[in-house]
Amino acid sequence: MCGIAGIISKNTQQVALPVLKRMAVSIAHRGPDGEGFYINPGGNAGFAHRRLAIIDLSPAAAQPMHYASRYSIVYNGEIYNYTELRRELIKAGYHFNTQSDTEVILAAYDCYGEKCLSHFDGMFAFSIWDEKMQSLFAARDRFGEKPFYFFNDHFSFYFASEMKALWAAGIPKNINQKMLLNYICLGHVQNPENKRQTFFEQIFMLPGAHYLIYKVQDNSLSIHPYWFLDKQSQINISETRAAEKLDQLLQVSISRRLRSDVPVGTSLSGGLDSSTVLAYIKELQKSGESIQTFSALFPGFEKDESRFVQQLSQHWNIQNTSVSPSASQLADDFSRLCYHQEEPFPSSSIYAQYKVFESAAQNNIRVLLDGQGADEIMAGYPKYIHWYLQEVINRYRFSKFKSEQKYFSQNKIVYKWGYKNIIAAWLPSHVSIALEKKEFNKIVQHPDLNKEFLLAIKGKEWEGIHKPVVTKLNDILYFNTMQFGLEELLRYADRNSMAHGVEVRLPFLFHELVKFVFSLSSDMKINHGFTKYILRKTIENKLPPEIAWRTDKVGFEPPQKEWMENARMQELLRDSKSYLVKEHILRPQALSGKSGNYHVHDGDNYEWRYLNAAEFLQQRPPANP
Repeated sequence: MCGIAGIISKNTQQVALPVLKRMAVSIAHRGPDGEGFYINPGGNAGFAHRRLAIIDLSPAAAQPMHYASRYSIVYNGEIYNYTELRRELIKAGYHFNTQSDTEVILAAYDCYGEKCLSHFDGMFAFSIWDEKMQSLFAARDRFGEKPFYFFNDHFSFYFASEMKALWAAGIPKNINQKMLLNYICLGHVQNPENKRQTFFEQIFMLPGAHYLIYKVQDNSLSIHPYWFLDKQSQINISETRAAEKLDQLLQVSISRRLRSDVPVGTSLSGGLDSSTVLAYIKELQKSGESIQTFSALFPGFEKDESRFVQQLSQHWNIQNTSVSPSASQLADDFSRLCYHQEEPFPSSSIYAQYKVFESAAQNNIRVLLDGQGADEIMAGYPKYIHWYLQEVINRYRFSKFKSEQKYFSQNKIVYKWGYKNIIAAWLPSHVSIALEKKEFNKIVQHPDLNKEFLLAIKGKEWEGIHKPVVTKLNDILYFNTMQFGLEELLRYADRNSMAHGVEVRLPFLFHELVKFVFSLSSDMKINHGFTKYILRKTIENKLPPEIAWRTDKVGFEPPQKEWMENARMQELLRDSKSYLVKEHILRPQALSGKSGNYHVHDGDNYEWRYLNAAEFLQQRPPANP
């Protein structure tokens, strides 16, 4: 787990050690355990690396690492099945000088070429320079857990774990005005129709499940997918067998993600996902071993998780460390938080996560497991219920629809449903168009937007607006997992953890597990009034029933409405609005408009977005990043 950067160019003056050092300094937080640099003999390829030592702490495992007098690598992440791959490669005649997973990647690339990616269970972003072929091979993990940004001007190719390293190399920092508009009006930072696009002009992102090849002699760049998630085919399997299979996959995933040469902990929200991870950790641990857990709690807040965290702590006799961030802390840390995130974010829940990772670092925990990803692949959010019911109406009997509605009512689960949903069940393509039109209207009818700002992006109003055609639950789960939603959440987790030199590992994003879950029918995911139904059936004998069958969905949700009403946050907000008015983005009336401080998941969370937008536009580095 580290920070990587590099420059490939026919112009050898571009590949300069002082520039590589500036790039490394900008991402030093990602790797507090050391740094390394490499410029090849021809002077047309240079690498920089910041090390966070997790596997093989010896100097021999430092990067950039070289192999077979041909390959050089800089790498960020973990290959969790590296011990199994190492054994296979030894049988194939390969020899190793370290115990690191980095060397396994190099040997696998030499053995399999680009097909090595299909052998990896991991989160990763890496670049391998091939001195013989004078080319760069770079790849990113299947779901985009680890970041990879690049700039290519057809003369040189720059890459890095974070955009701030590209800026340190002199790449311009210009905000994409249409992305800014979408963020202010819709809360979106991603463009589902262009996965390479970022919030900044000319800086691009290598999509998850893709690799690239850059050939220095002709300045050619090609990008290719290497893995696809099948959302169509479903297997015929009983509920009991499905639970058994999911149990096996979770055991494999979590046991691999516990591999570490430094202490490992886990986050604990009190919800189903993090509790599941903890349950398997306790099951896999040797007798007498302990595990440190970390939580964000907000006593007195209606969505506080203290009761559930305390119950789990007592159930396993563990010592939980909790943080309770405040509005004044948020005001103090806001610039620093934005600096690390690099792109805007939709709510203050990101700050709660930031403080949890900070707490782990303060307690000398360098690796933290987390339950992220389960909601997207197993339909954990309440918003998925209406998609499921629409599929039930379309594909099954009306009697089943009525019984499912009854179950949701019994479980006191609130969801939106009306006659439009019945129409949507039969006319999904029309609904997709209508939802896109609704997004468009949110932009052109935004109450605070300055018309001058809208005119500046005239002709681009539809860019970045896309709603999928949903005929079954898997369609929307696939969209959120692979196209729009999850990767943005993974960015928050990566930046928040790496800001404190902590590695976060996500067991639910084991690709074999995700593939299996997508092969299950919809009623394995939502059934009898419960979301994530098959996970609950799998875990019900490992968790207290109050946790396994919880129906209220919370997570690390802070009291944002209360925070935004704090005097210091109000002062920041006034300054932000004034700046946006001065820049002709908001109308002057926005300064005197009624304050609308909303909860984390409210749709019209405009004032939080104003706060973010102004911070990123002013590009103010924090005093102590």
